[in-house]
Amino acid sequence: MSEFTSAFARKIDAMLDYRTTLGYKRETHLARLRSFDRFCEENFAEQSRLTREIVHAWLDGETISLSGLSGAATTIRQLGKYLDGVGEDAYVLPNKFTSKRKSFMPYIFTDDELSALFAALDDLPADKNEPFLNEIAPVLFRLIYTCGLRPGEGRKLLLENVNLESGEILITSTKYKKDRIVVMSDDMLLLCRKYDVRRNIFAAGRSCFFPASDGNILTAQKVRGVLNYAWNIATRCPGNLIPRRVRVYDLRHRFASACLNRWLDEGRDLMVMLPYLRAYMGHDELSETAYYIHILPENLMMSPSIDWGVFSKMLPEVAL
Repeated sequence: MSEFTSAFARKIDAMLDYRTTLGYKRETHLARLRSFDRFCEENFAEQSRLTREIVHAWLDGETISLSGLSGAATTIRQLGKYLDGVGEDAYVLPNKFTSKRKSFMPYIFTDDELSALFAALDDLPADKNEPFLNEIAPVLFRLIYTCGLRPGEGRKLLLENVNLESGEILITSTKYKKDRIVVMSDDMLLLCRKYDVRRNIFAAGRSCFFPASDGNILTAQKVRGVLNYAWNIATRCPGNLIPRRVRVYDLRHRFASACLNRWLDEGRDLMVMLPYLRAYMGHDELSETAYYIHILPENLMMSPSIDWGVFSKMLPEVAL
């Protein structure tokens, strides 16, 4: 029985069996194919042809870091080559893709942009396919921002893991399979309590804190679409043009940079504070947290609160 569940399950199994007969280890691509399978099940449940749209949507997704991109690209390229080799119409990812993506820099929202974005989210029209998305989105995106969550941690949040008395949230859908607890601010807790009253009206008995209309987890594709719609409104860009591509993950980047800026303003030693931020954000390595020093505004880069000797040793290991 296959461990895969998407429309690609049979094809993934066949690819792994084929590679095994050639002497390759099944485990080499297994974890990344599991990730791809889950992504397709959530976002492209009815599609069984490997298209450019599916491949790039997965590689653009919130669960693949810059450091993990090369491996993910190799895996999905191997799947495409296998399917193409057995006569299927399948997209084969070009070799040049990975090197182009490594230059990506996160977008750090300004205060004005962040205010305009949340104002646009507060004024979202009803979605005919997700009629309560306009009530979910303002809370979901604020929670991701104020608690520094990975996007998947926010949208997959279970109701049972949100304590609306203490404001504590147990994060279980984590990148490194390490549970952690984050604590909401008083304002965020009040907003979540008000939202929960409304949620019980339109989704009573659901297990997800931010349920889709069918009671399941909102898809990453839907969440990304809402953010870019609101960003378009916030920047007053005509038509469907967006002046600068933003990702849900950029809210997490903004959270980290805001913490570091506040500590700099308070005169704290960033090298002492980094482990606290690391634990709160659920990073596996301190170098991942140190990455955010790299993207601080230029006028803060010469701060005596940054030990550049230590910091420079971390940078080669950085993984988002």
